[in-house]
Amino acid sequence: MIIEPSLPILVVDDYMTMVRIIRNLLTQIGFTNIDEASSGAEALEKIQQKSYGLIISDWNMEPMTGFQLLQKVREHKDLTEVPFIMVTAESKTENVIAARKAGVNHYIVKPFNATTLKAKIDSIFTTAAVA
Repeated sequence: MIIEPSLPILVVDDYMTMVRIIRNLLTQIGFTNIDEASSGAEALEKIQQKSYGLIISDWNMEPMTGFQLLQKVREHKDLTEVPFIMVTAESKTENVIAARKAGVNHYIVKPFNATTLKAKIDSIFTTAAVA
């Protein structure tokens, strides 16, 4: 399945260097409509103003974690189907399980490259197209 390059994507991370890295990776794989938020609260504001086709969020943020952002996104009936990728430096099994139960589509452990990110995005939209 070919994913539209203009798919609106929101990248959420309180570490701006990581936002730039993810933005650059997304650009490398062809995406052009990328917004960013430096906190979970800012992400929620943006989500209320614009429809996103994909959210990529860091787990470790303050004061709202990426996990809490995921929970809030999944609580909204209009957002339950928005693909959500969690990015983290930790690969704790309990975190992966909690994120899956909360409705995350994929979980990526840092560091990662464009190939890994593209594979995760492709699998989300391939699964969605088949379902």
